[in-house]
Amino acid sequence: MIQFDRAKLKAVILYTCEKCQPSRLGAVKLHKVLYFSDMLRYAGEGSAITGATYRKRKLGPTCDQLLPTLRELETDGALEIRDADYFGYKKKEFIAKAAPDLERLNAAELALLDEVIEFVCENNSAKTISDYSHNAAWDMTDFGAVISYPSVFHLFPNQVSTEALDWSVAEVTKIEDLKSQGRALGNASYRAFRSRVLEKEHG
Repeated sequence: MIQFDRAKLKAVILYTCEKCQPSRLGAVKLHKVLYFSDMLRYAGEGSAITGATYRKRKLGPTCDQLLPTLRELETDGALEIRDADYFGYKKKEFIAKAAPDLERLNAAELALLDEVIEFVCENNSAKTISDYSHNAAWDMTDFGAVISYPSVFHLFPNQVSTEALDWSVAEVTKIEDLKSQGRALGNASYRAFRSRVLEKEHG
């Protein structure tokens, strides 16, 4: 069972806001950083970074816990949230006022976050990352419904073995046991899968 960790979500939000210029982030991209980092961590390790819940919305997956967590960070003075003009449209900008609690994130999680932040914030606009997130996992979910963590294995099925797909569907309830036995995607397969999801060219 995936457990949500609000303290880690706060750390990831502040880390993302530190790494990404306010003009390059915004609410849409912040949702996508959380989605891709959690899903890819699940694909490789059988556990997510934050364990947040993601739903299918018009602009792609959104994080259920993001808005209340942003409000908490703002109330605590750890984050400034302001409205900015973006070619005639309003967008949110996030400015970290406190350092993230990096003790809550291990080296592998930080490395993955760096990759995802670069891909989402530097290599995409809000529109292109929204379009990109309309993938097979998103298509197989009803609007407003939760996007399951095992759906990550449907993003690029040609890159994942049949065994991994079977595992994701039939054995998700045994996730902790699989994790302890190392039966999530092997390191080599996971690296290839992760690279394919975060490829610089969307071809």
